[in-house]
Order: sequence, then structure tokens, then C-alpha cells
Amino acid sequence: MRVLVTGCAGFIGLHTCLCLLERGDEVVGIDNLNDYYDVNLKKDRLKQLHKHAGFSFHELDITDRAGLESLFESGNIQSVVHLAAQPGVRYSLTHPHAYIQSNLVGMANILEGCRHAKIKHLVFASSSSVYGANTSIPFSERQNVDHPVSLYAATKKSGELMAHSYSHLYGLPVTCLRFFTVYGPWGRPDMSPSLFVKAILEGRPIDVFNHGKMQRDFTYVDDIVEGVARVLDSPACSSEDFDTANPDPATSYAPFRVYNIGNHQPIELMEFIETIENALGKRAVKNLLPMQAGDVVSTYAETDGLRNSVGFTPATPLKDGIEKFVAWYVDYYGFNQKASL
Repeated sequence: MRVLVTGCAGFIGLHTCLCLLERGDEVVGIDNLNDYYDVNLKKDRLKQLHKHAGFSFHELDITDRAGLESLFESGNIQSVVHLAAQPGVRYSLTHPHAYIQSNLVGMANILEGCRHAKIKHLVFASSSSVYGANTSIPFSERQNVDHPVSLYAATKKSGELMAHSYSHLYGLPVTCLRFFTVYGPWGRPDMSPSLFVKAILEGRPIDVFNHGKMQRDFTYVDDIVEGVARVLDSPACSSEDFDTANPDPATSYAPFRVYNIGNHQPIELMEFIETIENALGKRAVKNLLPMQAGDVVSTYAETDGLRNSVGFTPATPLKDGIEKFVAWYVDYYGFNQKASL
């Protein structure tokens, strides 16, 4: 299978491409290599991909309509994994237009490309952030998600809605995957695992929001990628028992599905920090702060839909995943061996 992966130089993009390449797929990767964070990290990820003969790369922004049209016309692409996006809740508070361009205009361009190229399956990376003000946990794909608390979340939910319209209008099979707090080797430097590890190693305080009274459904990147690959191989189809008088948000009369991918095990923030401390062999100095705008107290994924559809549920223990991440971080950034507690 020949698969287009957008955002291939990103954290999840790298691991997704590696998974697909290692199982024998051809991968066409695109990325704009923007400077939202260290471009060198993105280039180092690309080096890992260029080791594979089945990988080809195009430096291309998904907001470049003409460039995408040309790629879809000439690429002989069969399926698409759309990971490219402007990420981050906090950044959306100060740079809203970046989210409109990438997550809305870019999404429209991807959908148009899929439509005209008659793509067999589009897998779209959504986010647990779409659950917003909902406090009924675990979060289920069958719940209403009409109350986002950040622009980032609003654009991701908008992407799901746009995808459904194309599924309805053009019969495009689309699966939306709501990722829950992904971590692991090659992770983004603006995410909490990297921020915490870097600060602890350098002897600086870490910022702990809501005074640590938060939970996250931390999900190891290999589990995310396993879910993506299995879903990619099972194109969405219409639900025969879909009730238009009582619609289920997770399914449709169109070839459209929504799944959570999470570890189904929310972890207290303080426990997460302690797990990092143990892996590093060094204690953190904690700077306790109030809740940040746009953030939520807890995330917790119900994963029955994913398990029932593709027979997979993420299950990597936090301790194992953090140890792998810390080992990579220390090696990649050249820090000394662990200090003693």
C-alpha cells in the first residue's frame, strides 16, 4: 500500500512512518518543517526515515493548495494518515491564526485532495481536547463534544465535522482518532515529559499547574501507532443500524467512524512526576501554579470502540514508557548519567 503521511517529521509522524515502512508499505511523507519548535529535531527524525528505501519526502505545507493538488495527482496514493496540524492548547491562546490556517484551511485541502484522488481511507488525527468542558469520565466517543475550551480543541472538532461532510457527500471513508496525551522517544520539546525531564536534569523548578490536582490518560507512542496502523487497514464503513432520530456521534450512515486511542488509565500528575523522578534518579523542585486557561482537569479514554473494531487496546505501563523516553532523552540531548535520589 502507498500511504501519504502528513506531518511525517513530527513526533507521532515519525513513529507512524516507521511502523508502516517496517511492515512493507510505501510512505510518501510531507512536512513544512516549521519553527514551532526546534527544526533540528524534525530533521533528525527525517534522517531515521530516509534510511528506508520505501520512503520519499516532500517539504510541503498543507495550506499550499496547489502543491497538494499536484502531489495527489502524481503520487499514486491509496490511503492517507493526516497528522499535520498546529498543536498545543497554550500556544493557541497567543497564536490563533496559526490554528485556523493549518487545522482548518489545511484540513480542507487534504479533504479535497482525498476526494479527487479517490482515496480508499483517510485517517485523521483528532485529539482528546475535543471533550472540553465535559466532566463525565471516561470520555466516550458517543458523548456530545460541543463545548471546547480552547481554539485548538475547536479546530480539531471542526476537522471531524468537515471530514464527516466529505464522507457523506463523496463516500470518502474517514476514521477520526482522538489521541490521549501521547509520550515517548522523539517527543516534542514543548510537552510535559520533555519539559519536566530537561528542568530536573538542569536543576530548575518545574511548573505544576492546578497545584498538581490533574489527571491525564498518558499513552505510549507505540500504542498510538499500533492503533493507527490497525485502523488504517480497516476502512470506515456505514453503520447499518444508525438511527437518524437518535444519532450516535461515533458512527454514521456515511463511511465514518470516531475512536479514542488512550491507555484507559488516568494518572495523577504528581504520580507522573514521581515516575519521571525515579527514572532520572533525581527529585524535582515543583513550582505550584493555578490552572491555565484552556486546560482541563482530567482526561480518561473509553476504548471499547477501538477494541471491538480492530482488536486492540493500548496497555503500556507508564513506568515502562517513561523509562524508554528518559533513556532516549538523555542519549539524544547528551546529558550525563542519572544522579542518585
